[in-house]
Parts: sequence; C-alpha cells; structure tokens
Amino acid sequence: MQIQSIDRVENISAQDFKTQYYEPRKPLIITGLSKDWPARDKWTWDYFKSIVGDKTVGVYNNTRAGAKTLVNGADDYIPFGEYLDMIQQGPVSLRIFLFNIFQHAPQLVNDFTWPDFLLKGFLKRYPMLFVGGAGSIAHMHYDIDLSHIMHTQFVGRKRVLLLDNQQSTLIYRMPLTVESAASFENWPERLNETETKFPALQYARGYTSVLEHGDTMFMPAGYWHHMEYLDGGFAMSLRALDQTLSGKLNGLYHLMGKRSMNNLLIKMAPEWWYHYKRKVAKQRAEKEIRKHLA
Repeated sequence: MQIQSIDRVENISAQDFKTQYYEPRKPLIITGLSKDWPARDKWTWDYFKSIVGDKTVGVYNNTRAGAKTLVNGADDYIPFGEYLDMIQQGPVSLRIFLFNIFQHAPQLVNDFTWPDFLLKGFLKRYPMLFVGGAGSIAHMHYDIDLSHIMHTQFVGRKRVLLLDNQQSTLIYRMPLTVESAASFENWPERLNETETKFPALQYARGYTSVLEHGDTMFMPAGYWHHMEYLDGGFAMSLRALDQTLSGKLNGLYHLMGKRSMNNLLIKMAPEWWYHYKRKVAKQRAEKEIRKHLA
C-alpha cells in the first residue's frame, strides 16, 4: 500500500479549500480552525461527566462484528460517567461513536463555530461525539450517509488511515456493507503481514496522520477510514450533505436500501451471509489484481 501524509495547514481560504481539497475530494488537516472555540479548553472529561454523566450510551469493543451482529449493534450499554471513569483510570479498548451529546446538553453548541465558510449543507441538528480509550479501534469503513466530515480532535491522540472510495474493491469491500473484510489493526507495524493476507492492498493508495488536540480533519464523502486511539480521547464530527443530487440520492440508498438488506440477510441466514460477503470481496479483489497485472 502506498501511503502519504495528509496535508496540514494552519488556516485556509474558502477558495483554496474548494479548489485544492473539496472539489478534488482530498483530505486535509486544519490546525487553526478551532483555536478560538471555547470547546478547545472547556470540554474535558470532568465537564462532560458533570453535565451528561447519567446518560446511558452504547459502547463497542475491538472485536469485529460476528455473523449475527446487526449494523451498529452495541456490545454493551453503560452510564456515560462510568465509561469516562474507565477511560481515565487506564487503557480500555471500548469506544463510543455517533453520540449526540447535544440532545442532552444543547448549550454545548455555543462552544464552537460551524465552518460554513468552507462547507455548505451542515446537518446542524446532528453534531456527533466520538470517544475512545487508549487502544480502541474503529475498523476500516466509510460513513453510510456519505456526508462530508469535519472531525475535530479534543483530548488525546488518534492515528487515522484514509482511502478514497474508488479503491473499495482493492480494500475488500463486502457487498451491501460499508465495511472492509481486511483487517488493518496495528497496520503500521503489520502492513507486510496484512498485504500477504490481502494482496490487493499493495495496489491501494492511502493517507495517514496522527490527530492531536485542536486538529480538524476534512474527510470527503465516502472516504474509507480506520482509526486507532493512541490515548484515551474524544472528537466531534460535523457532517455536511454532499451538494450534488447524485450524492444525496446515493447516501439515501445506502441508509434505506443497503443497510436494510444487509440487516435482513443477517437475520435470515447469518452464517451463510457472513461467509458469502467475504468470499465475494475476495473474488472481486482478485479480479482487480488481474487488471493491474495485465
């Protein structure tokens, strides 16, 4: 796999962002976008615990979904405050994603500024929090609604690996899902081992970086991403709908069509579907390899 660093800038004009990153669908890290946000220093473990610690949240471990696991099915449900205590006490491979903390504490929206000058179509009812303990992993996938993402890291560090959606076959996308059959766990140290098991990956091209406090990453719609929490930390994602009609319709099809069909097959024939998805992903990847060798 050919990997390069994600571009970094402190600030960027709307025009440069549009022509250099938004239109080419290229990721970018903006280090200064959040520098004047109250959230940058105000949002801490203790602050979140004090305002929403009693709310129950779904948590996810590092184990890949089994044959009978429905899309986005949580591994356990615990109070948010209890989970935050676990995070602070030591490494814990549990994470939370798509937690709309703002439904419970709407005053938090006053702590940041929507970057409307860069992107249009933000879903302003749905800013989402992502939290993870040191060592927790969000396995390779792309977001099912096909939104553009502005992902700001607050506490802790997180390593990201991104690939554009046109490489889905090379990274073993399973049918009717937004998931890869390949494992990218600890990929920097195990890349050769991973490519031996999933040989089409050697033709893929990715981007990587480590997100630190205050970094905002622009992730274009449909980008595959694998994230590993180097420290316990949290981030906020602001989602913006694609401005094209085809992009919006494709997102709707993913949400209403693909996810529903995948879940139906999981319920009806879990073992068969589990193995069939992986077999098809492998067959398609092998076909792509032959194209590269021709």
